[in-house]
Amino acid sequence: MPYASVDGIDLYFEQQGSGPRLLFINGSGATLAGSGILLAPFIDAFDIVAYDARGLGRSTPSSGPYTMANCAADAAGLLDHVGWTSCRVVGVSFGGMVAQELAVTHPERVERLALLCTSPGGSTGASYPLHELKGLDSAARAARMVELIDIRFTPAWLADHPRDQALVDFMATRLSAPKSAEVLTGEAAQLDARRQHDVGDRLEVITCPTLVASGRYDGIAPPGNGQAIAERVPAAELRLYEGGHAFFVQDPAALPEITAFLGL
Repeated sequence: MPYASVDGIDLYFEQQGSGPRLLFINGSGATLAGSGILLAPFIDAFDIVAYDARGLGRSTPSSGPYTMANCAADAAGLLDHVGWTSCRVVGVSFGGMVAQELAVTHPERVERLALLCTSPGGSTGASYPLHELKGLDSAARAARMVELIDIRFTPAWLADHPRDQALVDFMATRLSAPKSAEVLTGEAAQLDARRQHDVGDRLEVITCPTLVASGRYDGIAPPGNGQAIAERVPAAELRLYEGGHAFFVQDPAALPEITAFLGL
């Protein structure tokens, strides 16, 4: 299995496809084992490197708290390991936060940047505090996540939109799956790093063309947060899509447009 040793941890990664070099950074709690559908369009168009974040999947389990700066350093260390001086970067949700931190810390390493359903953090625009849901029982947490993933998702809406109901069912299955103490520790550490994310006053140093993509009905990273990013990154544009936090599977135009932007 391919691993990169970075900052005393082993990051599991996969490299697939051919074309322009692209680093893919996943969302909260997500691992490569469950990301095949999302990765597939990028694999078809890019030489893509994707990895399990520290404490998750097949990477080294969490041994203590860390910050978004540590996450960005992990990404930069992985680029060093595969021999990429620079590349395109796409970050989803939490991954978009890591991508922002990477781009403000190492702007010379990011050629093009796509930020999906994410937030700049702090007073500029923080995402919903998902760490606060940890105290709820599984049923209450799942119900609240349905409300957040897309603010339209009422029982009446879902009854009339079977594809959205299928998304909710998939999410419920994922949330209800049993997790080891090791996984729960890794997810909690990631949520704590997410809670501290705040890059708003540094976004102006990002020099590359940037696409900020937001779902119109996202209750986790509202479109206003995407607008705040786009207003602060000099070469950024904001595109709104029909959907919520998972707009990239709800709106069929989203992934082709994102892929096309990154491929320019």
